[in-house]
Amino acid sequence: MSSLSGSGGGTLPRKEFHEAAEKLTAGQAGLIAVGEPTTGKGLGKALTGAAKVVKHAVDATTGEITSELQEALKEADMVDMHLEVDIIPVSDVDRAKEFYQRLGWRLDQDAAPLEGLRIVQFTPPGSAASVTFGTGLTTAAPGAALGGLIVSDIVAAHDELVGRGIDASEIWHGPPFPVEARQPGPDPERTSYGSFCSFTDPDGNTWLVQEVTTRLPGRV
Repeated sequence: MSSLSGSGGGTLPRKEFHEAAEKLTAGQAGLIAVGEPTTGKGLGKALTGAAKVVKHAVDATTGEITSELQEALKEADMVDMHLEVDIIPVSDVDRAKEFYQRLGWRLDQDAAPLEGLRIVQFTPPGSAASVTFGTGLTTAAPGAALGGLIVSDIVAAHDELVGRGIDASEIWHGPPFPVEARQPGPDPERTSYGSFCSFTDPDGNTWLVQEVTTRLPGRV
């Protein structure tokens, strides 16, 4: 039966290793990770993260597992931060609103709560983050923004942009920057993160569209 090496030089069968991971207590998880019991905020989340790390690390050494447990417990005590709004500068709010409506993005609001302040917000389909523009929101120069959009099929996304009357670039592969490094067409192997196209809004704010089919470790 396959086994994992322990810190004392012995071995622990994989089946028993998994069972031990399932039975981890709060005190044990803390001792493994930092040498003392873990208490307080985030304990349940820490335990879940610790068990997951142990279960997927059946081929790792004890030292590597301990390192991953330390990271899992450290992250459990951090406050979650979700990027949900990106403010972009525009010179003509109504023109920008028409453009993003043409993209098919969802209009969340168009409000003017105070004199000199107007807030327009759109959300791309399937996105957890929204784009906001208007008046009184930013001193950045119109056209200064550069944003990234992730799609699962770069060809389908490009066809949809063009079908909506958007002046999208041709698809390319290779590094997005510098421009001279770009190669025409989708990546021949359709490597995840490897294919792109782009478009700009009426002010010149640029949107980089990237194909992602398999995410790198740790990416959501």
